[in-house]
Amino acid sequence: MDKAILTCALTGVLTNPKQHPVPVTPEQMASQALEAFNAGASIMHVHVRMQEEGMGHMPSWDPDVARAVVEAIRRACPGVIINLTTGVIGPDISGPLACIRSVRPEIAACNAGSLNYLKIRNDGQWAWPPMVFDNPVAKVQRFLDVMEECGVHPEFECFDVGIVRSVGMFLKNGMLKPALGRAEYNLVMGVASGMPCDADLLALLPRWMAADSLWQATLIGREDIWPVHQRAAELGGMLRSGLEDTFYLPGGQRARGNGDLITALAACAHQAGRAVASPAEARVMLGLC
Repeated sequence: MDKAILTCALTGVLTNPKQHPVPVTPEQMASQALEAFNAGASIMHVHVRMQEEGMGHMPSWDPDVARAVVEAIRRACPGVIINLTTGVIGPDISGPLACIRSVRPEIAACNAGSLNYLKIRNDGQWAWPPMVFDNPVAKVQRFLDVMEECGVHPEFECFDVGIVRSVGMFLKNGMLKPALGRAEYNLVMGVASGMPCDADLLALLPRWMAADSLWQATLIGREDIWPVHQRAAELGGMLRSGLEDTFYLPGGQRARGNGDLITALAACAHQAGRAVASPAEARVMLGLC
């Protein structure tokens, strides 16, 4: 099998840094990225937080802040590949587009379909007011147009099986231009109203992907996600973890930071008989060069 490309999801969105060890400032992001880079991560998935005092739990779409964060990561990790988030609710995507144009990441997330974003408590009450993470085709196309303009490779985020199948329609329609590289799927499993984190389901999903595509699994949860990471490694997928997705290591202990999680992820690759790709090798595999 191909070498395994490891992605570190450094911080995510909304997690409160006063409660969890998530990085916020450019310096913190670079420090956490370096630990993950040294553990084998070639790609850093980047969310940007507000930098004002007491606001580090909130996302920022300030292109200057995004550029400061990404430049700090690139200085700390020579050759690293940047994967920039773009997820936003509603039709106004000016913030994510400004960040793409400012940062010029090698990769950017492209959420490929809509989802009722729900979570329910044990008492039957909603954990938050039900909302729709809306990603209609016209919105996807606007993102792809700017990614093409900036030479950015899209990573299609798929929260459900129907979204996986929709990516094939995008390709057939010509929405993904050849210059943007091979089709890449990110199978997001563990969101309560999306695909469950299930190894049997994971094994079925590649049959609905485009030929010659790459895929990875984003697994959200606690220590129960690690057998599914192992299955992803055995099936030939790329691997992703980080403080955006979990705080827990395979044995149930809490991770001290992103480096611990990427070390555990690299162990999954090795147990599947796969070496870990360098950033240069990952660029070739993804068609970035």
